[in-house]
Amino acid sequence: MIVVLSGKPIEKLNMSSCQLYKYNQSFFFIQKESSSYFAENFSTNDLDNDHVYWLNYHGLDEKENIGDLAKKLGIDKLIIEALHLPVRRPKIEEYPSFIYFTVSSLLPNDNQDNTLNKDQISFILGSNYLISYQDKSSCHFSEVRDRIENSRGKIRSKGADFLMHRMLESVIDNYFEVLSDTIKNIEEIDEKILKYQSKQLFRDLENEKRKLIILRKIVLPMREICSELLSSDSIFIQKDNTRYFNNLQKSCNTILEEIDANKQILEGLANLYYAAQGQRMNQIMKFLTVISSIFIPLTFIVGIYGMNFKYMPELDNPKGYFNVLVVMAILSISLLLYFIRKGWLNREK
Repeated sequence: MIVVLSGKPIEKLNMSSCQLYKYNQSFFFIQKESSSYFAENFSTNDLDNDHVYWLNYHGLDEKENIGDLAKKLGIDKLIIEALHLPVRRPKIEEYPSFIYFTVSSLLPNDNQDNTLNKDQISFILGSNYLISYQDKSSCHFSEVRDRIENSRGKIRSKGADFLMHRMLESVIDNYFEVLSDTIKNIEEIDEKILKYQSKQLFRDLENEKRKLIILRKIVLPMREICSELLSSDSIFIQKDNTRYFNNLQKSCNTILEEIDANKQILEGLANLYYAAQGQRMNQIMKFLTVISSIFIPLTFIVGIYGMNFKYMPELDNPKGYFNVLVVMAILSISLLLYFIRKGWLNREK
């Protein structure tokens, strides 16, 4: 247990299965315990109107404990069942005592294996509390924790709906960071594509395009969630805080515009890759055509003198063999000079 009164935490917060933040403008309290502890010791009697409560779950393995706490808070069991579905459709469900919705989050992948680090996060917003359920033990909300612990910004003077806004903002910031990494990768591919033209570059193009498609599928529902929160008449969202959800919706629109722009860039790079490959093939074919054009007349001459006729005028000439070699050499050099003059052997930069 960590208790902090208007100061910095005595002990650095480590990841645990559950974390409880209780705060107002002049006070905050942090408690980290297992989900079984909160299932046994936390109830609606602990919720007072003078504080905001944020309970965050890292992982959903302990289904029974999550269900026990939800039952104490009056949360419908259908919601708890929905929490444990492998794929949850992002949508807002409004109940008399809370709002429930799910979003997908992303984190930058430090392993550099061209995959996206996805996570599903569900929220239950009440009048003075917010419960967040993360599928994985990932740190999505370090900025939010820092604001609470150090009383930065308005978060300690606002309600649970503003806390939810800050958490959604952190998720959207993660989108921006993932998009920024993808844009950086696209720029690197753009620099390499004309130099190397390797198959790996084409695979990288397809990987980045796939990541943009996945990111778009994640951001679109988030925009719809923000739009619904913006237009919601729920008592759990204060009217003076709706403008913050409008900003989130604008951020989602910005991300979607960036995704569409970079998809077009990737399509252009793919076309450039094919054009470069075609140009390279044309260069090879042109070189082979020039070689063939030189050797075709030589083959014709050799073919004539390779015929097995007894009476051929040149066969009795003592210098006939050398004369034919000279003619073949002159013909080859003449054709080569002609092709050089025409610029057919010049390598395009």
